[in-house]
Amino acid sequence: MDRLHTLFHRPPVTWWDAIDILVVSILIYEALKLIRGTRAVQMAIGSVLVLILFSFSNLFPLQTVNWLIRNALLYVGFAIIVLFQSDIRRALANLGRAPGLRSLGRSERTADTIEEVVTAADLLAKDRKGALIVIEREIGLRNYVESGIPVDAAVSYDLLTTIFEPKTRLHDGAVIIQEDRVAAAACFLPLTVSPKLDRDLGTRHRAAIGLTEECDAVAVVVSEERGEISMATNGSLERRLSPEALRQRLRTMVLMRKARHD
Repeated sequence: MDRLHTLFHRPPVTWWDAIDILVVSILIYEALKLIRGTRAVQMAIGSVLVLILFSFSNLFPLQTVNWLIRNALLYVGFAIIVLFQSDIRRALANLGRAPGLRSLGRSERTADTIEEVVTAADLLAKDRKGALIVIEREIGLRNYVESGIPVDAAVSYDLLTTIFEPKTRLHDGAVIIQEDRVAAAACFLPLTVSPKLDRDLGTRHRAAIGLTEECDAVAVVVSEERGEISMATNGSLERRLSPEALRQRLRTMVLMRKARHD
């Protein structure tokens, strides 16, 4: 009777309770959005099944199962950090992209930067010279910039095409553009481990996809074998882009995005 009395005689719901429920709902929704389409989904399903089994072990005399789950739960936190470190890093980076935390002082030369990148990609594709050009957006790429050779120069198609000349020392690796300047060249990027990629994709394409799986950068790739232009964003690759199509995509992903948040 005491339990029934407690169940049906709860204190009234206040505005703070409603706000509390709303915040928790938003956090759960955002968490589900972050793990959607990743291997973390299987982990979440498995965790729910383990919790259900743990509840049954508490209700029924399943002492061995209960003991096993209680001891295994002690190491679940460490296992999650080790197995899903890239997903956690991406989730924390996305949280840092809230409207109030976005960087100020957007460069007015972004449109010119896009034109220079498109022109360089077109020239390199016609000459069948491989290239990988990364444009930083909201998430900083300092770690990758430090892995390359500092340049700190204005963006121009002359500079970009010269860097990716096969006989130069800087042609291997990626060029990273920050704040409408070429920050560094010959940068090392993480390679994707996705098994769903076409086998004809080379190291540059895998590096472009690998980087954009972890941050919101845009990567332009030129294939030296096929002379085609591709663009990687959010871990996906758009292939066989014409210069005009590349220009429109970059304007949408970089220029218009900046205009919305300035």
